[in-house]
Amino acid sequence: MTTTEYTVKGMTCGHCVSAVTEEVSAIEGVTDVKVDLASGVVTVSSTAPVDEQAVRDAVDEAGYELVTA
Repeated sequence: MTTTEYTVKGMTCGHCVSAVTEEVSAIEGVTDVKVDLASGVVTVSSTAPVDEQAVRDAVDEAGYELVTA
C-alpha cells in the first residue's frame, strides 16, 4: 500500500472535492482518495506507486491544477 499527498489549486467547494475525488479514483490501482478542501491536499492511497502524470491528468480533467513542489 502506498500513500501520496498532492496539492491541488482552485478547489473552493464540495463539488470541487467530488470532481477531484471521482477523477483520481478512476486511476488504476487507486484504492482511496481523501481531499482536504481547506488545505487543498489530496491524499491518494494505492496498491502501488501512482504515476504523478496520471494524477495531474485526472486533476486537470476535473478542472483544477496540481501544484508542483
